[in-house]
Parts: sequence; C-alpha cells; structure tokens
Amino acid sequence: MTDPLLTGDRFVVDQLIRPMVNLYRVSTADETGTAVEPVAFVRQARLKLREEIVFHADESQTRELFRFKARQAFDLGGRYDVTDASGATIGVIENRFRQSLLRSTWAVLDPGSEDERFLVQERSMPIAVVRRLWGFLPLEIPFLFPYHFDLLEDGSVVGGVERQRSLRDRYLLDLHDVPPDRLDRRVAMALAIALDALQSR
Repeated sequence: MTDPLLTGDRFVVDQLIRPMVNLYRVSTADETGTAVEPVAFVRQARLKLREEIVFHADESQTRELFRFKARQAFDLGGRYDVTDASGATIGVIENRFRQSLLRSTWAVLDPGSEDERFLVQERSMPIAVVRRLWGFLPLEIPFLFPYHFDLLEDGSVVGGVERQRSLRDRYLLDLHDVPPDRLDRRVAMALAIALDALQSR
C-alpha cells in the first residue's frame, strides 16, 4: 500500500485557527482540488529565535513525521533544512530575499550538493507589486485578490501552489507533473507551509 504522504500529486493546505501557535492541516486532494484525507498536522511555535516547523501524523502531535528548521536566527534570506523523523536531511529550501523584495521567490536545493533543483516564484508580477503596496495602506483590510506560485524546473512550470478563495488561508499544492523521485513530497509540503507561515501572508 502506497503512502500518500510520499506519493500524492495534489494536497490541500489549510490554516487552523488556534491561540499562540500557527497550525495547519495537509490533506490529499482530488482532481477538483477538494480535500480528501488528512496526512499531516503542522505546528509553528511562535517567538523562537530559529524558525522551526514540525509536521505530525495526527492533531494530538504524538508522532513526528518530519520538520524544517532555519540554519540561523533572524535570517531573512536563509536556508532551512528539512529532516525526517530520524533527523536525516531530505531536502533544503531557501528564501531568495533580494528577488522576493518585488516577487516572492524560493528555491528547493539538493540535500547533498545544495545545487538548485526547483525555483518557486509568485506567478504574477503586477499582483505581487500591488500586494506589497497594499501593506502600506492605513487599512485593516486583507488582500482579497488570489495570488499563486509557480514551481519551475529548468525554467518550465511543473507544478505550483495556488491560494484558494476561503476565509482562512488555504492553498492547493499541485505536483502532478513532478514524480516523487524528483521532488520529495515532504519537502514540497515544507515549502508550501513556508510560503504562508514565514512570510506573514
């Protein structure tokens, strides 16, 4: 029996409203983007010097699946190691800070050589610029326009993270053109969570 955590092609990431911590639920999704079955519950502790986000098998957080952690404290353009439950590194994600000033950009790096394997970038430059200017307005109104991220391999779009219309933060992680042997699903999930949790979306 295959494990959808390792072999799935589509996942829905939902933010759960809880006091003092950021919680997310990752579920498998069908072809319409509808959540089917939870595969991970994610906890981001607040006020930590080095960002660390842990993925668990259940909401009670009794069994760790994997995690990712910043290499340095308060590093705006830093790298994050994704490790399995045994502590072995399965991937590295990197925030490209300079590029992200106008258009949020991340990279997935090889866990050994740390060469770039995938690039993740906001799809629309105009939306990205407007979203940044929106933050300077003296209004407590959330940014209502949907914005999406493309997953690029050698310059070609092979997947993405799309924000869904919802009262809470909800994203569809689409990996149907990327086999699991090219991109570990756990690393892709870590990246999807980072796009929301580490950028205060």
